[in-house]
Amino acid sequence: MNESTATKMKQMSLYGMHNAFKTAIESGRTDHYSLDEFVSMLIDSEWDERHNRRIERSIKNAKFHYKSSIESIHFDASRNLERNKVLRLAECEFVEKNENVLITGSTGVGKSYLATALGYQACIEGFKVNYFNTSKLFAKLKMAKADGSYLRELAKIQRQDVIILDDFGLQALDSTNRITLLEIIEDRHNNGSIIVTSQIPVQGWYDIIGEKTIADAILDRLIHQAHRLELHGESMRKKKAVSKS
Repeated sequence: MNESTATKMKQMSLYGMHNAFKTAIESGRTDHYSLDEFVSMLIDSEWDERHNRRIERSIKNAKFHYKSSIESIHFDASRNLERNKVLRLAECEFVEKNENVLITGSTGVGKSYLATALGYQACIEGFKVNYFNTSKLFAKLKMAKADGSYLRELAKIQRQDVIILDDFGLQALDSTNRITLLEIIEDRHNNGSIIVTSQIPVQGWYDIIGEKTIADAILDRLIHQAHRLELHGESMRKKKAVSKS
């Protein structure tokens, strides 16, 4: 009867419950539980399994460039990275409030790593996240305009709770990318959060965007109530290379 029950659990995709049931039966620990405790243990196991699968699915859908975590961030006074501020952001209240995070600093100081760590944390908290290299996103959306899938691609972006625009400002925007950025920002204003990383200080973004009227419209929406982190210090990649040598 136990084998039949386990098989039915698996057929109904109750994988967490199935594994917990089999483990309890095979270890002979069923006598350690009252009926209520046993049912509760099975339900908890199924809940944990589904919760973990949902997080794994969210992380996969986010298409992060690499793995990152809040726990592995190096907080150092020389980096101008305040632990309490980052930990508050990791609670993801900024996502609930549709606020943005702007991370600036020279190359290699850990901007992308920090942005990705916040993205992972948002996935864990149940939010939908999508990571983009900004240049590649603009190139993809240019092609989408050519093949007629542009609005569909914008709608996908709009459905995310958080988008990460990594390496913004490596080159000045042309007229097409300028309008694309405005449409992305406009869609997300008060409807979602954006995490931006850039080597260019925020005050230099006007020149990157160009066209003062459009730049004003974009930056007014992007910067308003944004959390700003300006990282200092030498390249983390350089530090790691030195420590390995």
